Amino acid sequence: MAGVKIYGMARTRAFRALWVAMELGIEFEHIPIEIGEAGAQTPEFLAINPNGRLPVIVDGDFVLFESLAITMYLARKHATGTLYPATVEGEAKTWQWSLWALNEVDRGVNIWSLHAVRLPKAEQDIAKRNEALKVIEKPFRILDAAVSKTPYLLGNDFTVADLNVAAVISRAADMVLNANRNLKAWLMRCLDRPAAKRALALKNKSDADTPDDVTRRIARINRL
Repeated sequence: MAGVKIYGMARTRAFRALWVAMELGIEFEHIPIEIGEAGAQTPEFLAINPNGRLPVIVDGDFVLFESLAITMYLARKHATGTLYPATVEGEAKTWQWSLWALNEVDRGVNIWSLHAVRLPKAEQDIAKRNEALKVIEKPFRILDAAVSKTPYLLGNDFTVADLNVAAVISRAADMVLNANRNLKAWLMRCLDRPAAKRALALKNKSDADTPDDVTRRIARINRL
């Protein structure tokens, strides 16, 4: 039996947990729970995560929700000194960038993706898409500057800080990023990693297999 169970469809934020597990090379079981009443809102799942959100992991007797808490927990447990920084300063910078990604760019990138790629063409809202681009314009400039002098956010080595931010904005790979060439190069470095490619393959298949009505429900539930 796998040591870690990862709950959530790969197209959801479970992608982040899948990527870090693959990056670490740990044994895990992926349980592709769907959003909604037939999945994350069932009594059985709510007993694991009362928020009814994805992902959640079960590591032995330990249960943890919130995707970036999961990535940092697994990295710290299995790779302190490599994927997870060994110094308190590096740890703090990892928290900084992870929280920054959630607060500054997560929602904007998701709105853009829905109204530029994932929703049926006739249902895409151009105004929402353009507003999302305006919202992420300044944060993307900040991220572009942060990776203009070093290959990765904390220096020369890829860490969970890069994984977290790149996973949050992974759908920005479909954007035209000519104004943020450093960001684009950094994002491609992160997403070209073997573990990222394997996780992205699961995510892309999950996207392709998602019916339009589920995508509409995602947009409605998350007010996107």
